[in-house]
Amino acid sequence: MEKSHESTTIEMGESSKLERRGKAPLLGSTPAISAVVGHDKGAGNPKRGIAIFDLILRIAAVATSIGAAVGMGTAGETLPFFTQFFQFEAGYDDLPTFTFFVVAMSIVVGYLVLSIPFSIVCIARSHAVVPRLLLIIFDTAFVTLTTAAAGASAAIVYLAHNGNQDANWLAFCNQFGDFCQTTSGAVVAAFVTVVIFLLMVLLSAIALKRH
Repeated sequence: MEKSHESTTIEMGESSKLERRGKAPLLGSTPAISAVVGHDKGAGNPKRGIAIFDLILRIAAVATSIGAAVGMGTAGETLPFFTQFFQFEAGYDDLPTFTFFVVAMSIVVGYLVLSIPFSIVCIARSHAVVPRLLLIIFDTAFVTLTTAAAGASAAIVYLAHNGNQDANWLAFCNQFGDFCQTTSGAVVAAFVTVVIFLLMVLLSAIALKRH
């Protein structure tokens, strides 16, 4: 009876040692696996967050650029008094700079709408380089176009409000107040679009730098 008890004790002790030996590698490997998984998740989150913010900015830029194009395209005012031969009115198509503004901002709207799917691809595949590279190239080109349209129109709006005594250009916003107010709002919306473009270019540069 004593021998059988001793053998049982030895067998139980050996089995417990085997269990410990079998569990030791698993316990040691679990932190390593979790560390790798945690590293992968942490590496993907910043780029995905940048891509989501980029999409929000693009939607905002679509809204501001549409407002600029529509505002300038619908700018017009006719004075309530007229003569037998003349009717005093002002429209955006009376000035080539404002016409250029409407065309340029319409092109910008079209580009921003087409760029939204690429921004969504950057969210789904945060490590993709080609869509982000295309966005930063075209964003840089279109921020130049938007700045040119906004800057040229801002100069005309300034002259409309203040005139230029040296060139004998009279300010006509005292007569065409609604027209000047509408065009000024369109120019402000265009400059807001420029700021959003610059933020998108900066975000794309940060995302590419992380690669």
